[in-house]
Amino acid sequence: MASTIPNSNLKVEVSNKQILSIAFPITLAILVPQINMLTNNIFLGQLGTDALGNAGITGVFYLIFAVVGHGLNNAMQSVFSKYAGSGDTGTFKTILSQGIRLSVQFALVGILFTCLIAPLILQRVAAPSAYPQEISFLRIRILGLPFLYLFQMGNAFLVASLNSRYLMIGFICEALVNILLDYLLIKGRFGFPEMGFNGAVASVAAEITGMLVVYFVLIKTGLKKQYSLLKNYKYDKFFNKAVLKISIPLVGQYVISVTTWLVFFFLIEGRNDPTAKAVSNTMRSVFGLAGVFVWAFAATTNTMVSNLMGQKREDRIIEVINKIMLWSIGLCSIMVVLLNIFPHVFFRLFAQDEAFITAGIPVIRVVSAGMIFMSIANIWLNGVTGTGKTKMNLLIEIIAIIVYLVYTYIFMKVNYISLAMAWSNELAYWAIIFLMSFIYLKSGRWKTRKL
Repeated sequence: MASTIPNSNLKVEVSNKQILSIAFPITLAILVPQINMLTNNIFLGQLGTDALGNAGITGVFYLIFAVVGHGLNNAMQSVFSKYAGSGDTGTFKTILSQGIRLSVQFALVGILFTCLIAPLILQRVAAPSAYPQEISFLRIRILGLPFLYLFQMGNAFLVASLNSRYLMIGFICEALVNILLDYLLIKGRFGFPEMGFNGAVASVAAEITGMLVVYFVLIKTGLKKQYSLLKNYKYDKFFNKAVLKISIPLVGQYVISVTTWLVFFFLIEGRNDPTAKAVSNTMRSVFGLAGVFVWAFAATTNTMVSNLMGQKREDRIIEVINKIMLWSIGLCSIMVVLLNIFPHVFFRLFAQDEAFITAGIPVIRVVSAGMIFMSIANIWLNGVTGTGKTKMNLLIEIIAIIVYLVYTYIFMKVNYISLAMAWSNELAYWAIIFLMSFIYLKSGRWKTRKL
């Protein structure tokens, strides 16, 4: 792996070429963990409908803690990008070290919560027959959290320093380990122990691999030497506060968002319909696969808006958001169209019967519409993130979640029509996200003359 050529100019330009140069490597990097999740569900589907349904509950529970790391990642990306835009790359080493300190602390809190408090919560809401399997899975799965967070810190630096082309290396290695160990451990092939649902250890091993590889990349590419990274982890009050100021509202936003998704899954479980649980779990895979472009362009929005803020070119921010939004809608639409033309192919991946496929097709139609809404709203929401006004992100999220929960309660408890109708809550959620983000950014209240 060749060393990078030192580049002191990390200021982005408002062009399609710049957008795609950042977004496409991120797209490929995001696609890999989504393939991981899909692979997990495919192997678990071979254990039966109950296992596939239980994976939905546990997967969303773990996702709550995973998005804490995503909040830290976005905050780090925003801070990195603003200093990159201003030309002050000498601060990178301190920003990364503070991010690593915070990620380890947050991960330890997540592990303690899962070990001590999660069993009390899950035992009250999970089906008695499902609880032992679900809590056993979580106690294994949560051990990967520190490695996931550290992996995300390295990735945040690569994106903000305009080196997103290296993201794929870590994600590919992670995916290969996950797929191989899923195959060997879930059903016990080639003499390996048959761990069934507890094959979650494969995902933990994969996250350890991803973390090791991303820091190996920083060393071998010369980025570590160029920016004097990974040398001093001493507490720095200024940058620790800067990262926390942006990350805490983001973490709160993401945790609230995914927690309500967990509530949705609990309501489905309360209907005692294993097929509905299993179909809903596959919808997470739909969001993952069809959303790879959306999340990649959302990360690109955060990076480019933050960078432009650092350059004091606030007049170009709405322009760049509009450009990125068009790419997001177009490429997400391609994925959605393919899923709707070939839904049977997608559902048959999970080794389920025709009744499962019949139940799933109306849901995938509704979720597809939600994905198109998301491809617009998420870009504008990450535009708000990029300005550093993450308290506004949190306010937008809280209002959207209130609408989501009321809508969900009506169509899951008060007047249940169908699973597809219940999943239409995504349309209401993303419509609110877009309207509030759009109005706020158009108002110009986020503008500032200071870095």
